[in-house]
Amino acid sequence: MQIDIVIEDNRWTGLDLERLAQDAARAVAQHLDLADDLEAVVMGCDDDRIADLNTEFRDKPRATNVLSWPFADLSSDQEGGTPGVPVVEELGDIAISFDTCTREAAEQTLPIEDHVTHLIVHGLLHLLGYDHIRDGDATVMEKLETAILGKLGVNDPYI
Repeated sequence: MQIDIVIEDNRWTGLDLERLAQDAARAVAQHLDLADDLEAVVMGCDDDRIADLNTEFRDKPRATNVLSWPFADLSSDQEGGTPGVPVVEELGDIAISFDTCTREAAEQTLPIEDHVTHLIVHGLLHLLGYDHIRDGDATVMEKLETAILGKLGVNDPYI
């Protein structure tokens, strides 16, 4: 999987967002046995920008840690089901806020790199049709996240 990085907040360069995103994407692709030609965009921004996006696309006028926009709906109709296989190379876009991520990592006493990696894996899974609205879907998504993060040496974020 190929990741294009867009940096809108230069604080992301100090965390090497590109390396974190590439590592997360490689782990997701390997775990799910995905084709190499899949692509996604990860934009590193700040709270103001992500709040604007959250307002525009979700009608929630506040900052959040990560947002994703899949290019195709791959979700399963069956709760807890496996999403469909990507039929287009471009999976979609992810935005991640430096301010919210660093604040959450500090509050949870997590290494910031681990928290960002988790949120990128989370966003990529959303692009691939996984979700956490229904309980069965949340269980599937959280197990996948935990397994993928474990391969990257990141502790289970759900314990």
